[in-house]
Amino acid sequence: MSKSDRFAEPVTDRLFATEREPEDFRFDAAVARVFPDMIRRSVPGYTTIIPMIEVITEQYAQAGSNCYDLGCSLGASTLAMRHGISHNDCTLVGVDNSAAMIERCEHYIALDDHPLAVSLRCEDIQKTELSNASVTTLNFTLQFVPPGQRSSLLRRIAGATRPGGVLILSEKIRFESEDEQDIQTRLHHEFKRANGYSDLEISQKRSAIEQVLIPETLAAHTQRLKDSGFDRVLVWYQCFNFVSMLALKAG
Repeated sequence: MSKSDRFAEPVTDRLFATEREPEDFRFDAAVARVFPDMIRRSVPGYTTIIPMIEVITEQYAQAGSNCYDLGCSLGASTLAMRHGISHNDCTLVGVDNSAAMIERCEHYIALDDHPLAVSLRCEDIQKTELSNASVTTLNFTLQFVPPGQRSSLLRRIAGATRPGGVLILSEKIRFESEDEQDIQTRLHHEFKRANGYSDLEISQKRSAIEQVLIPETLAAHTQRLKDSGFDRVLVWYQCFNFVSMLALKAG
C-alpha cells in the first residue's frame, strides 16, 4: 500500500471506545491516524480557529521573516499560515516531536498547491532554533509542555520575535471559580457527546490525558506572556474552556 493510499481516507477516532488499561496519552502512530477526526470532535471551535490563523498570519507576516508552527501535528495550522503569507521571501517552519505526525504532515503539505516552501522538523520545540520571527503559532501545544518549562519557551519565542510580530496561542484553560470550571467542563463533555463520543470514550480519554495536558487560567497565561516580553495580550476567540490568544510585540 502506498503512502497516498494509507492517508487517503479520514479515519474515525475509536481509540477509547473499548475498556483499556490506563496509560498516559501519547502522540503515536495510532493517534496520528485518527487525529483530524479526534481534534474536530474534541476541541470546540477548532474548525473556526484554523482558518482564522490564516487571517491573522496575513495581517502580521513580515517580508523577509521567519514564521513558525510549533507543535504542528498534521499541519492544519501550518497550511493556514502558508496561505496567509503573501511574501515569497518568508520562511515557514513546522516543528513536532512526533515522527508519526511529521510523516503525515509531509503528505498533506505535498498535496497543497501553494508555492511557498515549508520546512518540517522532527524535534523538541524547546530546542528548536528561533530567529527573525514575525508570526509564531502554538496551537494547543503549550498545554503539553511541563508547566515549569513554559516560561523559558515563551521567553525564547518573544526574544526571537520582530517588533510588530505576534504569537498565536491556543489553549485549553481552567477557571478560577470551581463553579464555572464545572459548568464549562460539563458543556465541553456535552459537545463531545453531540459529536458521537460515548461516556466511556470521554472518561477514558480524560483519564489518559489529565496527567499530560495541564491547563492553566487565562490570567496565568496573560501574565506569563507579558513577563516573557510580549507587550499586549488579547483573547480573540473562546468557546467553553478553549481559547485562542494573540500576544503582540510592540512595533
